[in-house]
Amino acid sequence: MALSAGFILEEGMPMEDLWRIVQSLQRAAEEAGVSVVTGDTKVVDKGKGDGIYVNTTGLGIIPEGVDITPLKATVGDKVLVSGEIAVHGIAIMSVREGLEFETQLESDSATLYPLVEKVLAAGGNDVHVLRDPTRGGVASALNEIAGQSKIGFWLDEPSIPLSEQVRGACEILGFDPLYVANEGKCIAIVAAESADKVLEAMRSDPLGKEAAIIGDVVDEHHGRVYLRSRVGGMRVVDMLSGEQLPRIC
Repeated sequence: MALSAGFILEEGMPMEDLWRIVQSLQRAAEEAGVSVVTGDTKVVDKGKGDGIYVNTTGLGIIPEGVDITPLKATVGDKVLVSGEIAVHGIAIMSVREGLEFETQLESDSATLYPLVEKVLAAGGNDVHVLRDPTRGGVASALNEIAGQSKIGFWLDEPSIPLSEQVRGACEILGFDPLYVANEGKCIAIVAAESADKVLEAMRSDPLGKEAAIIGDVVDEHHGRVYLRSRVGGMRVVDMLSGEQLPRIC
């Protein structure tokens, strides 16, 4: 319903950069139908603020009848992701590292609620868990859910949507795409009987064209995530002990 936006600016930041950021914020808020209702601005000494930091807080209302919690993940559920993973983190890192591609990689940052609304309409109470796999990526999000619900996950690597550009960048930089940050993606854990309906609902949204079923909830290796690789092997997808990438969000 409403957002706050607090700006921490470094002394000497060009006004044209600040104006471009504020305009972008306004466009995104209008697209989402959300008002930016309050904010604050602070200026810090040159060299102390890395240009600009923006912090936000959102206030919303959960629709009546919606009960989404990691504790509802149930053996037999399917794991869905709404599109190609690792796009945001690699887009940011490619700029930082000066990598160039045939086409420009852009962050997948987006307003997810229209897609989520379709997911809830299609799956109803069969939608058990929703999560945005931001910092730490898909792997960290699923490890957190597995630990909270005391179940296990099997993921199928060939089913996980990943663009060739992002795959190549991850290989160059030495990153595992499962741990790279996303911004405009959603993980849904859904009862098996509704998984195809929810997948169809995701794919009906512009943000979900590449959505896929990528795994299952299982009654084994409780609290852990396992992956069946492209070559038929198996590996544990554990929680990282540190940051694979510098914090970018």
